[in-house]
Amino acid sequence: MKKHFLTTTIALTIGLSTFGILPATSSSMDVKAATTNVQNNDQAVAAKADQLIQTGKSLMSQATYSNTVYKPTYPYKFSCASFLMYIFEKNGVDLATYNEDYMIQQGTYVPRNQLQKGDLLFFKSKTTGTDPDHVGMYIGDNKMIHMADSKQNIVISDLNSKPYYTDNYVSARRVLPTLLPSNPATKGDMIVQNAFDLKNKVTMSTTNDEKNLRFTGPGFVNYVYKKNGVNLGTTNLKDQMNLGTTVSRANLKKGDLVFFNSTIGSKTPSQVAIYAGDYRLIIPSSSGVITRVMFVDYYNQHYITAKRISK
Repeated sequence: MKKHFLTTTIALTIGLSTFGILPATSSSMDVKAATTNVQNNDQAVAAKADQLIQTGKSLMSQATYSNTVYKPTYPYKFSCASFLMYIFEKNGVDLATYNEDYMIQQGTYVPRNQLQKGDLLFFKSKTTGTDPDHVGMYIGDNKMIHMADSKQNIVISDLNSKPYYTDNYVSARRVLPTLLPSNPATKGDMIVQNAFDLKNKVTMSTTNDEKNLRFTGPGFVNYVYKKNGVNLGTTNLKDQMNLGTTVSRANLKKGDLVFFNSTIGSKTPSQVAIYAGDYRLIIPSSSGVITRVMFVDYYNQHYITAKRISK
């Protein structure tokens, strides 16, 4: 089910005009289907899947179920979706969401008879609505690891072991190829990776101080680009929006800059984000550098434009 965490490090705060306003919950927006990154190394994908499985297994008996509290330290508390968000993020792969209905829109569709390790599996037992209410991760041999419920917590289940898994199966999505860098990595990949690496190291401020990693939103973007050999030449939000070539939401690529307003219909930007691929955004906000997906009404309503800077 869609989560409304009460105690969570992923709670959102209202930002200053320099950073913009971020949504806590909202509904889906129409988007173009993701395209699998064919450049990606199959061996890298398989290795990453094994890491995810190992991390998931290490949390068995260490975590309890909760759909209101997200606690990423021992004793851990997860929902089915936040459990997967956690193990992916721990292994350097950011799903950027703790909701099943957003996860099911990432990556590419996979038929049930073609499942691979690391694929996300979705189930729906409720009779109303269209969103899935459970998600697990395929680990091979017709099994998945998942945060089942408050009685079982994290378990490994055979997909044919219970009517719930056979009767309520909805779909599977392969997310690893699109979330991992290309092989070889592109400049956009490197910009995104650098931004992710800085996520918990920078402090958001009203001024820019590169030495102490203190930045405004556009200052952070300028720093990340400069670290990757691209000089934007400005830490002014409006000036950044005038750079580069305009691209549509349907054609976004990793490293593109996406601009949002604080008042619907306004052409004045209040926030800039780095597009991270597969509908994810890296957002420098007043609460820090965070990641979110674009499947929310806020981004549809407050979107102004996107720019591709020559890289």
